[in-house]
Amino acid sequence: MLAKAAALPADELVLDLEDAVAPADKTDATRALVVEVVRAGAAAPTVAIRINGVRTRWWRDDLAAAAVARPDCVVIPKVESPDDVGAVAALLPDGIGIEVQIETARGLVAVEQVAGAGHGLEALVFGPGDMAASLAMPELTIGSGGDRWHYALARIVTAARAFGLQAVDGPFARLGDLAGLRESALRSRALGYDGKWAIHPEQIEPLNELYAPTEAELERARRILAAASGAGRLGNEMVDEVSLRLAQSILARAGER
Repeated sequence: MLAKAAALPADELVLDLEDAVAPADKTDATRALVVEVVRAGAAAPTVAIRINGVRTRWWRDDLAAAAVARPDCVVIPKVESPDDVGAVAALLPDGIGIEVQIETARGLVAVEQVAGAGHGLEALVFGPGDMAASLAMPELTIGSGGDRWHYALARIVTAARAFGLQAVDGPFARLGDLAGLRESALRSRALGYDGKWAIHPEQIEPLNELYAPTEAELERARRILAAASGAGRLGNEMVDEVSLRLAQSILARAGER
């Protein structure tokens, strides 16, 4: 299964030592297998290892394995303060980035401080399943759509952008429900998120398409840049310097700026 995962065309492959591994299986043998997968290489441009949270007894052993494997980054779950990031960074070799998951009430109220922690922090990742549990939501499916997540998603992406970080939406667990996946993804895309975690190969291609600018968006952005000089009109819409910045942002997502 791990070998198949390594061949998938995702932007990032996250090898999970946390929720995907039962407590009885959190062993050196499991960590060694993850190390071998990282060393063997993957199709994804970025390979990450998700360690157990810093309030567990496993995280230091996970981090030791990551130091041997040398992935592109480690993912820290259930981060609730800048100190959580600092504790991991202090034991991590240079050159390995850090992504953190915001998935508890405490993490959300501290997200701005976490985002400014430094220590090679690269991204904030929303964790809807644990967040639902932390907030005592009557929710049994990870990542269900709807307005329930608007506040959390907006606060996380705002903190990420304030400190120059990527913002990544969490997974949608209903396999085979591509309509639900699309609804969930479009909500975070509309807020400016860079992407969304996939938990099954069938989700990768739809998510890659959903988070990329559409051809209509790109064409309009190009027209705005071509026409705008100060304030003016494009069709039935006023365009100005703000319009230019919006257009440049869209084109940057497609690698055109």
